[in-house]
Amino acid sequence: MAKDLYSVLGVKKDASSAQIKKAYRKLARKYHPDVNPGNKEAEEKFKEISEAHDALSDPEKRKMYDEFGADALKGGFDPEQARKYQQWQQSGGFSPGGGTGFGNFGDQGSARYSGFEDIFSDLFGQSQARSKGPRKGSDVESQLGIDFLTAIKGGTTRITLQKHENCAACGGTGRTSQGAESVCSTCKGTGQTRVAQGPLNFSQTCADCGGTGRAGAPCSECRGAGVVSANQTIDVNIPAGVTDGSKIRLAGKGEPGLNGGPTGDLYIITKVAPHPIFKRDGDNLTLDMPITIGEALKGAEITVPTPTGSVQLKVPKGTKSGQKLRLKGKGVPNLKTKTPGDMYVIIRVQAPVTDDPKAMEAASILDQFYKSDLRQAIHL
Repeated sequence: MAKDLYSVLGVKKDASSAQIKKAYRKLARKYHPDVNPGNKEAEEKFKEISEAHDALSDPEKRKMYDEFGADALKGGFDPEQARKYQQWQQSGGFSPGGGTGFGNFGDQGSARYSGFEDIFSDLFGQSQARSKGPRKGSDVESQLGIDFLTAIKGGTTRITLQKHENCAACGGTGRTSQGAESVCSTCKGTGQTRVAQGPLNFSQTCADCGGTGRAGAPCSECRGAGVVSANQTIDVNIPAGVTDGSKIRLAGKGEPGLNGGPTGDLYIITKVAPHPIFKRDGDNLTLDMPITIGEALKGAEITVPTPTGSVQLKVPKGTKSGQKLRLKGKGVPNLKTKTPGDMYVIIRVQAPVTDDPKAMEAASILDQFYKSDLRQAIHL
């Protein structure tokens, strides 16, 4: 059973857009792959909450989901057909367990629809496939691995995908005859034949022409499909600030349309590799920076790397280990506002690794300057 999207985000059904956004951000920070490297369970959870947020943050998708449930989010869902079915069912058209409830479909309809599952499949799985006119091609998703700095600064990368394109031999019709006069005699060029009567008016793809509406033998190159597989090289512009799981839309780079319809879109799903020294928290970055005991005591000016180049950072006198120093605007550009976040340098005071007597003597001298017991607050 599909999970309730509101439950996935931990919000009520009447939650506001702001509450949904807040819940998503909280969960995304907890389950983000960067925070849970190698944790497949967290990765699946992150994907689940991202899909829930994608649906519930879109007013139109949320409205459809509230009315029809998870099926409304599937490709090809036809809300008008779904409402017809609900009205017909409420009027007594379906009687589970006691008779078929399909008497008004005629003999052909009764043979085709043996129960609820068959009708449901037609409503939600095939309504788009039976469209008479031009139909947009399917959207395609492809995962793309990118390095950490490219995700922050943006860039261009070239990918090669195997996808479908219209068959050149038949012009995408799937048939050897392409002339306007070559109309299928069975469906009269509609590409569909009626298989049932009644309030839902079900129909199916014409078996003689494969839904093309054209006469002639199936094309030998594409075997009647109208499309063939081919490798396509595409340049992908990666916006600065993408995260792990971001979607980059490439319009018109998906599957070819049917009956002269437009090509679908390609969605690139980014998979960001971790970085050896930088860690990301939303639009901010953190970096552990070691300093000497002398630099911590006296203060110093140190060189700190950032994604856009090295900068000088002033370490104040008496800086403690673990203290955070901020570099304003040296973080990650926000995907929407383009405003960069900040970078936080976490100071780590390092003692020298040595057995030199002079170092031991200096350490003893330093110990005399502690005004109180450092561990006096550490007790049960």
